[in-house]
Amino acid sequence: MEQHVAGLTVFEQAWAWFEANKKPVAWGAGILVVVGLVVSYSLWSRGEKETAAGEALSDAVAAAMSGSSRAESADVYLKVAAEHPGTGAGARALLAAAAALFTHGKYADAQAQFQKFTRDYPDSPFRSQAMLGVAASLDALARPEEAARAYKDLTDRHPGEIVVPQAKFALARIYESQNKLVEARTLYEEISRAQSYGSLVNEAGLKAEELRSKQPGATSAPTAAPAFPLRSTQPTVNTNKP
Repeated sequence: MEQHVAGLTVFEQAWAWFEANKKPVAWGAGILVVVGLVVSYSLWSRGEKETAAGEALSDAVAAAMSGSSRAESADVYLKVAAEHPGTGAGARALLAAAAALFTHGKYADAQAQFQKFTRDYPDSPFRSQAMLGVAASLDALARPEEAARAYKDLTDRHPGEIVVPQAKFALARIYESQNKLVEARTLYEEISRAQSYGSLVNEAGLKAEELRSKQPGATSAPTAAPAFPLRSTQPTVNTNKP
C-alpha cells in the first residue's frame, strides 16, 4: 500500500494483484479487500479520544500516500493502533497494518495482527475481514488444513458478509487440492449462482464445470438463490461505526 489508500482505488489495485496471482496459496490475496474497507479519506471522530485517534490515522494515511514502503506503512499503522487502543481509528489502523504486512509477504506477522484484531475488537463491523486475513495468512504459509478450518469458520459464522465469496473460493481451491472434488464443486456452484462479483463468479462457474467433467454422472445443482446475500464488490466504509 504505497501510493493510493482510499476506497475504490485501493480495491482496484488489490483486485488486480489478486487476479495476477491465481495459484492456491495466492488466493489468500483476497484479503487485500480489507485495505479498501479500512482506510478512507472521510475519517469520523467521536469525542476527544476519537478525535485524536482520527487525526493520528489521517497522518498515517498521508504517510502511506507519500510513497513509503508497505513495511514502513505497517509500522506507521501499528504505532497508531498501539497509541489509540479501543478507538474506531485504532481498530482500522490495526487492520490496515495487518493488510500491509500481508501484501509485503510477512504472512506470520500478518496472521498475528489479524488475530489480535479479532481478540481486541470482537464487535467490530470489520471482524469478518480480520477472520479472512487469518485464513489467508495460514493459506499463504502453506498450512492448508488450518486455513480450510479458518475459511469455513468464517463462512459459517458470517454468511452474509462481503468477504464470504472470496473465502468460499479459497476453501474450494483447498478442497480441490485435497481431491475433495464434490465439496469443491458445491462451493464453486454456490459462487457461480451469485449475481455480482464479476470475474470471481465467472471463474467459479468454469471451475464447477471442470470438476463436473471429472466426475462421471455429476450434474449441476438446481439453480436457486444464493444461500447468503451477496453484495457489491465495491468496498465502502460506514463512517458512523467504530
